[in-house]
Amino acid sequence: MSTRGLAEDSSPAEDRADDPATDRQARLQFLTWERTPEDIASPGHRVRKAALERSAGASFAETAYVAAAARIFTTRLALGEHSWIAGHALLRGDVTFGAHCTVNAYACLSGTIRCGDGVRIASHVSIVGFNHGFEDPDRPIWQQPHESFGIEIGDDVWIGANAVIVDGVRIGAGAVVAAGAVVTEDVPPLAIVAGVPARVVRKRGERAPRASARPSDLARAEAALDRLGRQAAAAWRGILASHRHDGRYLSLEANGSPHPTIRHLCDAIEIAAGFDALPDDFDPAATIAHLQNMQDAATGLFPDPYQPPPPGVPQREDGLSLYNVLAVGYALECLGSAPRHPVAAVEEVDAAALCQWLERLPWTTRAWSAGAHVDAIGTALYLDARHHTTGRARETLFGWLAMRADRTTGLWGSPTRDEGLLQPVNGFYRLTRGTYAQFGLALPYPEAAIDSVLANYRAYRGFQGARYTACNLLDTIHPLRLARQQTDHRRAEIRDLACRELLRIAEHWRDGEGFPFAAGQRPSLQRTEMWLSVACLMADVSASPQPFRSAQRASTPRKPQETVTRRDARAR
Repeated sequence: MSTRGLAEDSSPAEDRADDPATDRQARLQFLTWERTPEDIASPGHRVRKAALERSAGASFAETAYVAAAARIFTTRLALGEHSWIAGHALLRGDVTFGAHCTVNAYACLSGTIRCGDGVRIASHVSIVGFNHGFEDPDRPIWQQPHESFGIEIGDDVWIGANAVIVDGVRIGAGAVVAAGAVVTEDVPPLAIVAGVPARVVRKRGERAPRASARPSDLARAEAALDRLGRQAAAAWRGILASHRHDGRYLSLEANGSPHPTIRHLCDAIEIAAGFDALPDDFDPAATIAHLQNMQDAATGLFPDPYQPPPPGVPQREDGLSLYNVLAVGYALECLGSAPRHPVAAVEEVDAAALCQWLERLPWTTRAWSAGAHVDAIGTALYLDARHHTTGRARETLFGWLAMRADRTTGLWGSPTRDEGLLQPVNGFYRLTRGTYAQFGLALPYPEAAIDSVLANYRAYRGFQGARYTACNLLDTIHPLRLARQQTDHRRAEIRDLACRELLRIAEHWRDGEGFPFAAGQRPSLQRTEMWLSVACLMADVSASPQPFRSAQRASTPRKPQETVTRRDARAR
């Protein structure tokens, strides 16, 4: 920077103690937010900006301000409206700022740096948009070439004191970098990162996690579980009997009308299996034959006998035929049996056709529906691998999923304008339970998935009113439980959530009737089965003791982590 204009800050403190104008300039080096329109329009400041335009390739908005003691040696500098640079900050290279950006004293910015609007940079921050080569051990580092990928910082970002951001990093809009953090990887939008190296600790808008659930919370959760376990163990037979009409299991919808579907027989089987039993007046051999006979020998799918596909709709495009791969397949396993035929509609699809099938799913608008399709596809491959033979379709499926996972959210699919993350979070549960959970494979981005699921839970205030449903709670706790098997990320907060929700679930039970789907609705078989599953998962995540799980547990022959997670609700 040119020395012109620096005389405002050049005299010793003792010589200027009685000079208000000089003292004003001294304050502006460190309290630059005190600048006024008069300071910006002052002759000394105009001279200073003109010198920087000549020597440092600078361009300034009319309301931008640069303190006299700032040290600027850029090849290009752009400073937007109402932005300022404090005294003793050092800028080198090619640096641009949008509007309302601030650089505090002793910050050091070097290399290629692009900042959006509203970026706050605290004192002693180091942002280094270049790097020394050092990989060749036979050459001194000083002889190796420099490289520069540049740094991009989005709008509304706060970078705390003493933080370091290295070359190549992208920081998403709304993010916060904690004091002293060393940022070596991209930061998602709205993320709060801390540590060395920096990691996401939560998202803005979320409650900060407590160290752990209070002992009183755990004790109350244990008591609620014990009470619910005893109630369910005493009532499940009567609940099943109340939904049996003319030899069929029917659940009542919210309007009170019977809703025939094979799913309710499967619900009854899974509820009973949770108590190591069978429904009363139940013929296992006849039921196995009935369920097996549903399967189409050519496709391997299960069109519902009460709601067959509409004319002209292929089975593979009928949601109920696909859903029944899960419902019937797992009911048969609960009875110690299996589907009679492989699911050829999935197993025999070549790689290109399977990818096309996946790509046509509504990932941008209805990610939960897309996830439900993947759930059925994965379950078909699981059933074939376990009970028949299987080929290479699994490799295609998991390869496609690995390439499509969003590393920022950890999810598949897009948020929507009206529902935010709800669709991809709910779709994540469906997708992963039939694939990653079922095959025992690691999630691509478990920490990001935890952040997204908790952000969705917070956005809906823990689900209230009509949003407090078996689906939304199941779609929250299963992903958290699955991801927690890979990471301790936010473990205390997850445990706290589970303890809190166990208390709500216990209050939702209607003695002798079971669970309704949501407040104001009538209990049903499907909803009772789902809520009992949610309670089991919450109990596992909260590390609550055994009384409930010994009273209500699934006994299907799957892997232990999957025995109570095969639940779905098609009605949404």
